[in-house]
Amino acid sequence: MTKEQDIQTEKTRSQESYCCGNASTEDKEDTQLDKLSEENKIRKFVRNEYGTIASGNQGVPNLDPTISAESNYTDYTKEELETIPKQANLGLGSGNPVRLANIQSGEVVVDLGSGAGIDCFLASQQVGATGKVIGIDMTPQMIDQARENAIKNNYKNVEFRLGEIEHLPVANESVDVIVSNCVINLSVNKNQVFREAFRILKPGGRLVVSDILLAHDFPEVVKEALQDVPGCVSRAWVEDEYLKSIRAAGFNDVKVLESQVIKPQKRTSEGSQSDTRKRKMVLSGKSIEVELTAEEDEVLTTAIMKGHIQAYKPKN
Repeated sequence: MTKEQDIQTEKTRSQESYCCGNASTEDKEDTQLDKLSEENKIRKFVRNEYGTIASGNQGVPNLDPTISAESNYTDYTKEELETIPKQANLGLGSGNPVRLANIQSGEVVVDLGSGAGIDCFLASQQVGATGKVIGIDMTPQMIDQARENAIKNNYKNVEFRLGEIEHLPVANESVDVIVSNCVINLSVNKNQVFREAFRILKPGGRLVVSDILLAHDFPEVVKEALQDVPGCVSRAWVEDEYLKSIRAAGFNDVKVLESQVIKPQKRTSEGSQSDTRKRKMVLSGKSIEVELTAEEDEVLTTAIMKGHIQAYKPKN
């Protein structure tokens, strides 16, 4: 090979490498844009659903897991509900994180996804006049409803801020306690939520959340049926993955305080094969019909659960 041929070969290789490099960069950018577009689509869907609920058109929310549970699980008592504005309870929670958070007088509490204010108003009784409760919600209608509830009932130590839980409008290390009730599972970026929670907590501060979790993954046929549904159940994480994300944000002493399996409401009919059955059910507000074997049905029946989780930000 002549010197001129060597030079030409090297030029060709350089051009090929350059072109491939550009294509790779463009592919990555396209992937990132697709991801952002999908996240924005989910966020808009969730905001619209909760906006509709807050506006009084409740019906059956498309984000509701439509599941049944026993009455012995930690939830709001009649006595608790009688101490707060009736309009603050929209029936959208999955537990009662305030009851387990050990909130003290004078503390600053932040509620992630505060809705019409139910957990904020309960927490306000515990922080007292020297404390403060801040509710964060991304739905303007929810913020309007919560503020109206606070004004009408003369709550002086509660305020509500419009914002996303992935980007909290709260100063660094300014909060003693963070609570959240069946909201983080809907986030488009749960890892970022926990990083933000860590950022705003004071050293030694604590996180107590109630959420929908999965004891294990759904059968593949159910996962496929729910893949385009941005609801409470379809976007829930397996418990171990959820706890791992909290630890990765910097928290320690991460543990499940209590949990309970909750069963999907299903109707069953004969399937196309003798060892399968058709199940009609509602999950994440979507009516689906899938054929499951007895083993797959058992996996589905035991997959969904409520859980209260606690974690601490390390002290300096």
